[in-house]
Amino acid sequence: MRPNIVTEAGLPTRVGQWWESIPFLTSAVVIVCGTIYLMCLLVGYDSFVEICFLPSSVTSKFEVYRIYTSILFHGSFLHVFFNMLALVPLGSELERIMGSIRLLYLTILLATSNAIFHLVIALLIAHNPVQQYTNFMNECAIGFSGILFSMIVIETSLSGVQSRSVFGLFNVPAKWYAFILLVAFQLLMTNVSLLGHLCGILSGFAYTYGLFNFLMPGSSFYSSIESSSWLSSCVRRPKFIMCTGGNPSSYLPTNTSQNTASSGLFSGNVWRNLSSWMPQRETSSLPTAMQDSRFPGRGRTLAATGNQTISAVNSDSSLQTRLLDNSNSGLTSNLAGAGTAERLSNGRRSAVDDTVAAAPGVPTHHEDSVASGEQLQKLVSMGFEKTQAEVALAAADGSIDVAVEILMSQEG
Repeated sequence: MRPNIVTEAGLPTRVGQWWESIPFLTSAVVIVCGTIYLMCLLVGYDSFVEICFLPSSVTSKFEVYRIYTSILFHGSFLHVFFNMLALVPLGSELERIMGSIRLLYLTILLATSNAIFHLVIALLIAHNPVQQYTNFMNECAIGFSGILFSMIVIETSLSGVQSRSVFGLFNVPAKWYAFILLVAFQLLMTNVSLLGHLCGILSGFAYTYGLFNFLMPGSSFYSSIESSSWLSSCVRRPKFIMCTGGNPSSYLPTNTSQNTASSGLFSGNVWRNLSSWMPQRETSSLPTAMQDSRFPGRGRTLAATGNQTISAVNSDSSLQTRLLDNSNSGLTSNLAGAGTAERLSNGRRSAVDDTVAAAPGVPTHHEDSVASGEQLQKLVSMGFEKTQAEVALAAADGSIDVAVEILMSQEG
């Protein structure tokens, strides 16, 4: 028996298949961070104090470039290896949900917010009036792990899971998962930036709670970038994931629970919460119970004024009579005796009278609508059948001119 073809694939083949399954941006970050580390290793560069995030240098020398250089450099092989190993599943899942360009924008936004939180907290701790800790201002933070903690919070929120496993040992509530990892890494590893990881968690929660909603552009922004000529070579790659065409609710920051609806200014979209407080103009005069979702739009009432209603009835009488006579032609031709024809005529006349009388302000005139013998005789003398003439006069409310039009349209 031939063995399974999967077991025949060698290690290089399986590694290649695994690499091809990683989306464009995630694989690009892995390549950039790995290449930078290898270049530093080859040239012997280890002056990370020049490129790390150092709050004292940012405040005194305004070296804002450290916000972005600090996330690309790593201090050791294990540092870059474990960070990229954690990035692959997190980044791949978020990129498939959001798209490559949207995730790139989110990464830049998270790097900026992490640095701002880091700087503000370091300043507050260093200059508090009770006890000043200046060592946080001189702490050199480096690596992609701050962004990873933000991604952990965002992915946990988007997945909707209630619990997460910590290293496969025990489960913890999902909302505490990032904090449990923060404590675990502080206990298991040395020389780990507590403030850098904590700020990553804060940025992740700020995104999920909608604090960054006003900084998130619409789909047209990403579409314009994807359609630009300078990015066409990247867009054509099979690993590139387009931002357009997805479900907005799958990547928009939300803080909804499965059991209770969230409330407050910063739960969900800020603008959506603000607009809900504004008075809304009534879009329909019909009650909600009378609106049918199968027929969207605004309807018009049947009776507006007496004259409009009469003209509408008269203008549509020919169409209504044709429909009635076509459906009842077989029945009328087989009626025996004038009494049966008279009952049909009376029934038709009363139905038309009821329709006209339904409009407010329209006077009822049953007596005028009754076909007189003289009018009937005129129609018969014109060559029309007596039964059809009676029905036409009933539909025309006794108007011989309208009745002639109805009868002529039937013959045509």
